[in-house]
Amino acid sequence: MKILITGSAGFLGHHLASRFLAHGCEVVGIDNYLTGTRENTDRLLAQAGFSFVEHDISEPFSCDTPLDGILHFASPASPIDYLRLPIQTLKVGSKGTLNALGIARRHQATLLLASTSEVYGDPRVHPQPESYWGCVNPVGPRGVYDEAKRFAEALTMAYHRYHGVDVRIARIFNTYGPGMRLDDGRVISNFLVQALRGQPLTIYGNGEQTRSFCHVDDMVEGIFQLFFSDLREPVNLGNPSEYSIRDLADLIDTITGHEHERHHEPLPEDDPRIRQPDISLAIERLGWAPRIDLEQGLRSCLPHFSKRLSPAAREEEC
Repeated sequence: MKILITGSAGFLGHHLASRFLAHGCEVVGIDNYLTGTRENTDRLLAQAGFSFVEHDISEPFSCDTPLDGILHFASPASPIDYLRLPIQTLKVGSKGTLNALGIARRHQATLLLASTSEVYGDPRVHPQPESYWGCVNPVGPRGVYDEAKRFAEALTMAYHRYHGVDVRIARIFNTYGPGMRLDDGRVISNFLVQALRGQPLTIYGNGEQTRSFCHVDDMVEGIFQLFFSDLREPVNLGNPSEYSIRDLADLIDTITGHEHERHHEPLPEDDPRIRQPDISLAIERLGWAPRIDLEQGLRSCLPHFSKRLSPAAREEEC
């Protein structure tokens, strides 16, 4: 099989490319390095079967060779990124998705859309099943990401219904693991970097807001299984174990062996109070559920973050 992955230089994108390469697929990666890294591309280019095109998928793109599948993962995905890049986030969710679907239609390829738990906004239903329509502020600062993904889902289903494109939609909940950027801006990378630097852990609000964290190895396997399934409606992929941010900070103390001070900042506008996936559909139809618990997963991240924060690594980056 030949697979096209947009956003291949990103956190999830490069892990997925490795998974499909390991399966024996030929993979073409596309990225414009808006939030992805050349280091991820270099790592993939060292593997047989991978080729790369530096391109913004929000602009027209054509592939001359036949394709069997497209995984559309191009988008800023961290609040720090999409708040900094609001127009680009909206463009890749709209024009980028349109271009990816056009390629899928021309090649009669399966398209898997990377959607997000953010389509549920600040939910009034808990945990969140796929049938819940969400509670999103369309004109708030986070709306650029939430509405981009909601539009991308609607566009994907329209192409399926009216053009017969074979589609999959993964609603991805908070994912973490080795390979995250140090400046990713999400809570786990923030906490690990601060802890390893001996700094206070920054908690927004009172820390009682909850998240459900899924290790990247589990997430990649869920996406892989979804791609090869016949599920065309949205599917939640995430770890249903729910943690408050305060509990996460305590767990960071446990795995690093040090108790860190807490520094509190105001809660960002429209920050969700709760987040937990109902993964009944994934369990029933994909036979998939995450296997890595949070403590085990965090411990797997420590060597990566420690290495990236070492004086030698910083000198090499300079």
